[in-house]
Amino acid sequence: MKGHRLRILKRILKNTGADKFLVSYTAFVLVDALLIWITEPTIKTFREALWFCYAVISTAGFGDVVVTHMLPRILSFILTVYSVLVIAIVTGVVVNYYTNMIEIKNKETIAAVLDQMERLPELSKEELKELSDFISRIRKDNLFQVNKTDSGRSGTDHES
Repeated sequence: MKGHRLRILKRILKNTGADKFLVSYTAFVLVDALLIWITEPTIKTFREALWFCYAVISTAGFGDVVVTHMLPRILSFILTVYSVLVIAIVTGVVVNYYTNMIEIKNKETIAAVLDQMERLPELSKEELKELSDFISRIRKDNLFQVNKTDSGRSGTDHES
């Protein structure tokens, strides 16, 4: 199940172009860590620089690695702002994608129901029963709201 969700997420990111955004973000983090490692004397290894960047990204600020020079502080600030933007954008992209997929599915369902309703005289008793049950489930689950005054019922609700 977890692998399936990761494949869906990967497909969403690829379809929306957000994967390129994440790749550029990852490259930025690596370059930022490299520059911090080169310019900050308190950070002795690239691994420490990556750990510091992780602390900045997660806004945890563990305090075990601290930068003391101006350029690493500026780089840390830029990394913080960029990280917040990435989280906001990627979250928005994923939520928007799912919302659009649900809307498309709902429109297809409504179109299928309307198609069956146009062919009411041709439907068998089983098909009519299935259609009636489906519409009852939709109304019960409030999947869509029907304005009763616009539905030709003169504002009254007739339950079947």
